[in-house]
Amino acid sequence: MHIQNSDDPIALFQSWLAEATKTEVNDPDTMALATCSKDGKPSVRMILLKQIDKNGFKFHTNKESQKGGELAENPHAAICFHWKSLRKQVRAEGKIEIITKQEADDYFADRPYERQVGAWASQQSRPLESREHLEEKIKKLQVQYPKGTTVPRPAYWVGYRLIPQTIEFWWDNPDRLHDRLKYTKNSDENWDIQRLYP
Repeated sequence: MHIQNSDDPIALFQSWLAEATKTEVNDPDTMALATCSKDGKPSVRMILLKQIDKNGFKFHTNKESQKGGELAENPHAAICFHWKSLRKQVRAEGKIEIITKQEADDYFADRPYERQVGAWASQQSRPLESREHLEEKIKKLQVQYPKGTTVPRPAYWVGYRLIPQTIEFWWDNPDRLHDRLKYTKNSDENWDIQRLYP
């Protein structure tokens, strides 16, 4: 098995994601997001990809969370998708930009009601005195914003886009002789392609 060359790594990624959507039991759009503080301390967590297009990989989160703070200090990140059912993975590295407020508003408006309220209730990554305290906050918010009414987007709930500088495709092969294809953006904004040793 080997990866077929494509001039467009975004199109290749989209085809792999579409394949994973048919085979993965849970959340084929899950990716590991690695960030780093300004003093060089890394951290990683699993999050959901919300959009992929020629501009990059988009996700949403609370900018006051640990990852939000680290992205503010150091706007570069790495992501990794691993689809066990396909024995494939994709890694990407690049700079981070915050998407427009309108784009964030539009996506937030399409979220299920419970997730909209949850975004208001959660002070992501900060200490929580008890689960009961969180549930009480949610109840109060459900009174403030009854189901069926418009729930505004919290100012701290934003979207980010990773603009890839490199994208690497990995496909498992027998005897650990995996197939690896790396795309690197060049100065002409085109992609250089290299095969890598396993």
